[in-house]
Amino acid sequence: MPQGQPSVVPDDGLTTRQRRNRALVMVHTGVGKGKSTAAFGLALRAWNQGWPIGVFQFVKSAKWKVGEENALRVLGASGEGGSVDWHKMGEGWSWIQRDPEGDNASNEEKAREGWEQVKRDLAAERYKLYVLDEFAYPLHWGWIDSDEVISVLRDRPGTQHVIVTGRNAPRELVDFADLVTDMSKVKHPMDAGQKGQRGIEW
Repeated sequence: MPQGQPSVVPDDGLTTRQRRNRALVMVHTGVGKGKSTAAFGLALRAWNQGWPIGVFQFVKSAKWKVGEENALRVLGASGEGGSVDWHKMGEGWSWIQRDPEGDNASNEEKAREGWEQVKRDLAAERYKLYVLDEFAYPLHWGWIDSDEVISVLRDRPGTQHVIVTGRNAPRELVDFADLVTDMSKVKHPMDAGQKGQRGIEW
């Protein structure tokens, strides 16, 4: 299997193995299609390695479905690879019990609640891979402080990998992250008036 060769070997006192196994912060941003898709592809690799995976979907509506959700839930429950926990902001988060008739929490409050749970899980080293899907949006909107996020990620214990997706990732997060991919758009069917379609967009 091909293996990437680094162009630079830093003088950081780490062995090749230590450097190879260092936990990463990854950011998928930009206006092009594929940010979440790439993150869920990494989650499939993590599942195959037997890693516990936590997906946190920072989106407004429970109706916002992604095709990978059902697949990863089924794989996580199969007992063959890693476990998969999937949390959705639009459903009010799975760890919060609210009265459906009295739930007036704003999207901003729900995003903050999600981030607080991510912080608790990082401190407890609950997952090996965290997919913070569309998390760049609450950072860009100022709902969650980017400096706090960077501080928490910098100080997280163990070897926990974190992926943040979404447009307009803050510059300070981009500068901090170990791996950043900017998805640029060259062409998209929506530019020609075609709506999203099953199996491609969801």
